[in-house]
Amino acid sequence: MNRVLPVLLLLLVATGCSREAKNASTPPPESTEPAVVKPVPAQLPDVLARVNGESVTRKEIEEVIQSIESRAGGPLPAEQRDRVYRDLIDRAVGYKLLMQEAKARKVNVSDAEVEAKIDEVRKQFPTEELFKQALASRSLTLDRMKSEARQELAIFRLIETEISGKVAVKPEQIEDFYKKNPDQFKEPERVRASHILISVPENADATARAQAKTKAEKVLKDVKSGKDFAALAKQHSQDPGSAVNGGDLGFFQQGQMVGPFNEVAFSLKPGATSELVETQFGYHIIRVVEKQPGRAVPLDEVRPKLEQYLQGQNKETQTEAFVKSLRAKGKVEILV
Repeated sequence: MNRVLPVLLLLLVATGCSREAKNASTPPPESTEPAVVKPVPAQLPDVLARVNGESVTRKEIEEVIQSIESRAGGPLPAEQRDRVYRDLIDRAVGYKLLMQEAKARKVNVSDAEVEAKIDEVRKQFPTEELFKQALASRSLTLDRMKSEARQELAIFRLIETEISGKVAVKPEQIEDFYKKNPDQFKEPERVRASHILISVPENADATARAQAKTKAEKVLKDVKSGKDFAALAKQHSQDPGSAVNGGDLGFFQQGQMVGPFNEVAFSLKPGATSELVETQFGYHIIRVVEKQPGRAVPLDEVRPKLEQYLQGQNKETQTEAFVKSLRAKGKVEILV
C-alpha cells in the first residue's frame, strides 16, 4: 500500500504546513478569508476517497496526522480538525492522480537519482544511527523509502515537463507587481550595533546585582580609555551569540530589541558608545556602528528575488491547474 504522502517529506524536520515570514524582497501572498469547510465525521470509515479506483485510506491520513502532531509536540486542535483532514484528503487525491499519470507516461527515474534523494534526507540526521532509528520508529525499511523516493521524483519530473514553459515571468510583470505593492518594498530605519553584556541572573539578589554592575563599570572604563571594543567584548561579554563576533549584533529594526536597549541604540549616533544600559538580561555597553534610514527598496535591487517569487507563484498556479485537469478527466470519489 502506498502512503498518502512520500515518506521523505515526513522525515524532514521542517513541516510544509507553515510559511516563512516574507520581507520586502519576497512579498507575501494576498490574504484571503477562510472558506467554509464541510465537517468530517467523528468516526471515519476505512476508505475516505477513491482515485480512479485506488483508495485513499483512513490509515494513510492518520499516519500523516500523527507525524504532524509529533513535530508540533501536541494533538491537533479540535477546531482545526475538519480543515486539516479535508486538506490532507485533497492533497492525497492530487498526489495519487500525479502518481498515476507519471506511471501512465512511463516517467523514468534512475537509481543514482534515487540514491541522491535518500542522501538528502540522511544528511538531516547527525548520525547514521539516528537516521535508522527514524526509519524504525515509523516501521519503514530503506527499500520502501527508495520506492517512495522514486515515485516522488517521477512526479516532480512529470510536473516540470508539463509546466516548464508556463512559469516564466516577463519584465513588465515584475515592474507591475512592484508598482502595485509599494508597501511590500519599504524598509524601516535600521541600526547596526555591538554590545558587551554583563549578565545578571533573573533571581539575583542585591549583592550579585551590585557585583555585576561594578564589573560592567570597569569594562566601560576600559572602553572609554580607547581599548578595542571587539576585543573587550570577546573577553568580557556574557552574550554567547555575539561575544564570539566581538559583540556584533548586525542590523536590527525598531522593536526587535528590549525596550531600554532599543531606545538607546536608536538615539546614539554612529560611532558613539552608551553609558551602562540596564535590561532584564543585565548591564549592556552599546556601540552604534552604522545607521540606515528608512527607504523604499529600488526595483533593481529587489528584481531577482521578486522574479523568483513570481515564478514560484506561477509554478504553484500551473501545478494546481494540471492536477485539476487530471481530476476532471479521472474518476474521483470523496466518501466522507
